[in-house]
Amino acid sequence: MRIFSGIQPSGDLHLGNYLGAIRHWPLLQQQADRGYCIYCIVDLHAITVWQDPKQLRASSIELAAGLVAAGIDPEQSILFRQSDNPDHTTLAWLFNCVARVGWMNRMTQFKDKAGKNREKASLGLYAYPTLMAADILAYRATHVPVGEDQKQHLEFTRDIALKFNHDYEEDYLPVIEPLIQGEATRVMSLRDGSRKMSKSDSSDFSRLNLLDDTDTLAEKIRKARTDSEPLPSEIAGLVGRAEAENLLRIYAALAEQSLEEVLHELGGANFADFKRWLVDLVVSKFGPISTEMRRLIAAPDHIEAILTKGAEKACASSAPVIARVREIIGVGRSLAGL
Repeated sequence: MRIFSGIQPSGDLHLGNYLGAIRHWPLLQQQADRGYCIYCIVDLHAITVWQDPKQLRASSIELAAGLVAAGIDPEQSILFRQSDNPDHTTLAWLFNCVARVGWMNRMTQFKDKAGKNREKASLGLYAYPTLMAADILAYRATHVPVGEDQKQHLEFTRDIALKFNHDYEEDYLPVIEPLIQGEATRVMSLRDGSRKMSKSDSSDFSRLNLLDDTDTLAEKIRKARTDSEPLPSEIAGLVGRAEAENLLRIYAALAEQSLEEVLHELGGANFADFKRWLVDLVVSKFGPISTEMRRLIAAPDHIEAILTKGAEKACASSAPVIARVREIIGVGRSLAGL
């Protein structure tokens, strides 16, 4: 099993990022062949929209620190910055010549992100899926952890692999499989249960950040919006209670229990007591990560060394794949001449 996953360095990692993806990644290290659990900080994807250069570099360091603090072992996995391996962009261009315009026009994420200003969107944002396919197939990854918003891109990657293999009559690129890590936890705003938790929200009290200290975490949970009713004993009792359901789902995810189990155990309690229990749980889970993350951010040279070493391993892994793809297509020097 070869696992690949990427995450954009958007800054301000929060509970939604952690429960949605990051918490699963350390466990995947145990499933993949040694060195074939590849975690990529996809800074080239980030620049499909304008980024402040200094902030982008700082966000990449922050993200790497967060991943290591959350349990990614740079010795057991490959952790690197996408832009440090030029094989990604080389393969992306080759895939641009395999993918069809009709495929690209069906990609819903471009339509969502570009909105009404499609003509002003960057070509990079439009071609985002071919770079994502290159990220994965540069290592001939077999499995990719995905959320609902990335399923279409994964199907696009499968289409590229199948068309490449068919066009060149070579069964070389793998047809990747999605890796489902249990029920996804959709984390909503602490101030509005109808909206996703997001760093773009104007209120910092809408989210729990990985860098928040324990006092801040506790204050945000105490001030999180709920209602005056006690906790129900069954899921049906959460209908129309979005904020209450959000906090209960957060508790269940961090406690590694089902929502049904939590309601059976805590049903009838008032929210004042529940919030105290949630504070204790969040602090126990986030406290050590936050402390280690701050320590690592304060040592950027150490993080850069991790990323540099990871890039060396990534390049060594992708180089023979790119060479073989180029030979199959008929561009560049033939392997027979090397």
